Amino acid sequence: MTSSLNPYLNFNGNARQAMEFYASVFGGELSLTTFAEFGAEGPDADLVMHAALKTDAGYTIMGADVPSHMKYEPITGASVSLMGNDADVLRRYWDQLSASGTVTMPLEKQAWGDEFGMCSDQFGVPWMVNIGEPQS
Repeated sequence: MTSSLNPYLNFNGNARQAMEFYASVFGGELSLTTFAEFGAEGPDADLVMHAALKTDAGYTIMGADVPSHMKYEPITGASVSLMGNDADVLRRYWDQLSASGTVTMPLEKQAWGDEFGMCSDQFGVPWMVNIGEPQS
């Protein structure tokens, strides 16, 4: 097996909704496992212990709910970055990710020549989108 580097996102009780949202944005196959499926009972039973979205574009996004015995910490100091030159696809991702979230930098032409924008989606996950010129 080759190595891979994938974002693993933590959520505060809404991992299922977040991962289903990402599946609607990126497409692909979503698998979810709850704490109950591994024998947990009580308030954490229905929370997501592990989720993996394998997208049609070859991305893998993973996530989980933070159980009640652990402190939830929102993402700070990092972003999930999408880069490429398929402008239509990346703009569609941007539109969906930013629609119910907060735009911190509009997606627009930058000094380095690419289109770039930053937002946090409705689940508080920060995203950066960079659209480069098509390669000839």
